[in-house]
Amino acid sequence: MSAVTDRPIDADLLRRHDVAGPRYTSYPTADRFVEAHQGGQHLQALRQRGTAQPLSVYVHIPFCEQLCYYCACNKIITKHHERAQPYLDALAIEMDLVAEAIGGQAPVSQLHLGGGSPTFLSDAELTTLMAALRQRFKLLPGAELSVEVDPRTVDAARLAHLRSLGFNRLSFGVQDFDPGVQKAVHRVQPFEQVAALMRDARELGYQSTNVDLIYGLPLQTPASFAQTIAQVAELRPDRIAMYAYAHLPQRFKPQRRIVAELLPPAGDKLAMLSGAISALLGEGYTYIGMDHFALPEDPLAVAKRQGLLHRGFQGYSTQPDCDLVGLGVSSISRVGATYAQNAKTLEEYEDALRQRQLPVQRGLALTRDDLLRRAVIMALMCQGRVEFESIAASYLVDVPTYFAPEFERLQPLADQGLLVMEPGAIQVTPLGWYFVRAVALVFDRYLQADASRERFSKII
Repeated sequence: MSAVTDRPIDADLLRRHDVAGPRYTSYPTADRFVEAHQGGQHLQALRQRGTAQPLSVYVHIPFCEQLCYYCACNKIITKHHERAQPYLDALAIEMDLVAEAIGGQAPVSQLHLGGGSPTFLSDAELTTLMAALRQRFKLLPGAELSVEVDPRTVDAARLAHLRSLGFNRLSFGVQDFDPGVQKAVHRVQPFEQVAALMRDARELGYQSTNVDLIYGLPLQTPASFAQTIAQVAELRPDRIAMYAYAHLPQRFKPQRRIVAELLPPAGDKLAMLSGAISALLGEGYTYIGMDHFALPEDPLAVAKRQGLLHRGFQGYSTQPDCDLVGLGVSSISRVGATYAQNAKTLEEYEDALRQRQLPVQRGLALTRDDLLRRAVIMALMCQGRVEFESIAASYLVDVPTYFAPEFERLQPLADQGLLVMEPGAIQVTPLGWYFVRAVALVFDRYLQADASRERFSKII
């Protein structure tokens, strides 16, 4: 396992790789799913897996009270909290259908509530949701139970209630602490508010706290973002996720409210990234890969050092590579060699469940080539190393021959110092960890065949 460089990253190299590309929470990526893959195929995959192995479960809560202009999530903006109960009823039906297909209570080693904003739900509704989950699934002792939290919708009492329900990990949506930036993206939450919640979380015994940040937002400057990074470092969260803002107003309607002229130029955006990396490393954080940082003692950092990282639709994880069941509108499941995504609108989702049908709208059955390339891409994203012998043993291919065109495309990256082509392996260098998406996309057959990448965020 290679260490990560603490030297400043060359600005020319950052600019050279300032291109769009997938985040590889899956391969093939979700934009390759097809509508021919429906609930019947997902049902069959669930029946075949049974209850023997632990599951990861994701529950999507789409509701938010206020619109954040940068948001590209599947969400419903409403102050009508009565809309939550019919949705919880639909979720319960979906859980029933999944449990019936699996054949009973499947063990669950990881549960994550995302959104939208899960804390849109009242304490009573969250209690109802967790009771429904525990009725259909067996949450294992020591399971990771995490929830995304909008700091504007919780206080110490709410955090205590979430803790009483079994949640042991929190993810705070922060994005930026600068008041002007917050106002420009319609998400005002003072630093003091988040700091108080972080203190409360530690006193309540949460095992891990995460802070989400975004760079490239309107009115951000390298100096202002450096101040946000300093404030985050003062909070000392166990993990930090720092994403590049992708301005795609043609795809995401809320982003049309962002004044494009107020977005920082590409040079400033890259300076924010480089400065943030240097500052967080200086504060003792470990660079996990892709935009993620963790304190050295955090299980994610330990897994990185031990070569035991995994990656899925929720990003990096310490959990073994297990099946994922996604519940709720737009959620994605990965079961065996299949992906399945639920309907993206509330009406379609709830209508399918009223008919007691799985609300799958599209998905994909992976080919042998897909599985082979997924293994290579995930090895790069998680371990930074591909061992030809293990790939050959699993997929019965001669790696250099099978990937001869890809190896040619890797050579310029090797020349830039991002990787080393060993006789029996590809090794990402310490510098290359910051550009690991650029290395991985070389093996993406779909992306290489389709040069149109505007659907993705920048890889830096």
